[in-house]
Amino acid sequence: MLTHLDSQGRANMVDVTEKAVTEREATAEARVRMLPQTLQMIVDGEHPKGDVFAVARIAGIQAAKKTSDLIPLCHPLMLTSVKVELSAEGQDAVRIVARCKLAGQTGVEMEALTAASVAALTIYDMCKAVDKGMVIEQVRLLEKLGGKSGHYKVEV
Repeated sequence: MLTHLDSQGRANMVDVTEKAVTEREATAEARVRMLPQTLQMIVDGEHPKGDVFAVARIAGIQAAKKTSDLIPLCHPLMLTSVKVELSAEGQDAVRIVARCKLAGQTGVEMEALTAASVAALTIYDMCKAVDKGMVIEQVRLLEKLGGKSGHYKVEV
């Protein structure tokens, strides 16, 4: 059942007034594939625009906080924690993992997904001058805890 549709099929924001305040957490990931020399430049700290991971981390945190401004039917949330971790994966990829937490009436999956996505877009933006062929891939929810639907975890 699609909860963002009313009885006449029109889009609406879900009413969470009666939902209990519970601890909720979500973890999402994204990957950015690139040329090995682009990743090496990032890892070695030789990018002319500065620390790519630091800028992408801040962008992801900001994005999580602004999710309701970007996704029309998302509730504005008072996040209590946003963590964005970036790491080199193999010789040609950056893995981004974003975790969001709060005590609230609705989940934080969209905030985690937005954080991971915007961190990936920031890497692309910072590195596009040297590698226009980068690919953002595998943006997905890894885990969610709390709320009525309970625990979800991706099978590895």
